[in-house]
Amino acid sequence: MRRFLKLALVALVLSSAPVITTHVFAQAAAQPLPAAKAAEVTQKVQAFYDKSTTFTSDFKQEFFVQSHNVRKTSNGTVIFAKPGKMRWDYASPAGNVVVSDGTILRVYEASNKQMFEQSVDKSQYPAALSFLVGGAKLSEVFNFDLYDGAAMNFPGGQVLVGTPKQPSPAYQKVFFYVDAQTAQVRRVLIVDGQNNRNRFDFENPRINLPVKPEQFTFTPPPGTQIIKP
Repeated sequence: MRRFLKLALVALVLSSAPVITTHVFAQAAAQPLPAAKAAEVTQKVQAFYDKSTTFTSDFKQEFFVQSHNVRKTSNGTVIFAKPGKMRWDYASPAGNVVVSDGTILRVYEASNKQMFEQSVDKSQYPAALSFLVGGAKLSEVFNFDLYDGAAMNFPGGQVLVGTPKQPSPAYQKVFFYVDAQTAQVRRVLIVDGQNNRNRFDFENPRINLPVKPEQFTFTPPPGTQIIKP
């Protein structure tokens, strides 16, 4: 879970590791579409999320550690609300929670009864998901290449491959898998400098549903060890 906090949230969604590898290698073989088309798709994605105040979805996550050839999978539900709020409730591993009220980021690991706390200001809020919480514009954070979805094993869509404008050890590339009809991002894949891959697939996404403020607070069970940097 500490590794998840560092790579998935502080720096920043399911299939087998070979499938993810295929996606990454597919980019090397595919040819990017014209830059004007990439800018157009980026603008459409940004416009879609600019109109949203909340985002709720089921998610599946896969985290693949290249050096150890280890793959970890998980799933649950997620809620984002502007400005800067989010909550991940894990069904597997059961009971794990990641929540931010816009000020403090809390990561609760149920199996160890530990909760990690860190100020959002110091956590380098995940640029890969900032468009969901009202952060910086995508075009301000990334330089994008656009690939046809069919060439990237994503039929019916397009894939924006972002290279951060400010180099980060947390990620070298971020892949945004965009539904061509709605301009909605259905998958995010983060690749870091060690070729570790963290993928989130959003299933049954919904926007602008009412969200209660208390959903972004979390009190751990008695006896939980609180860990701060």
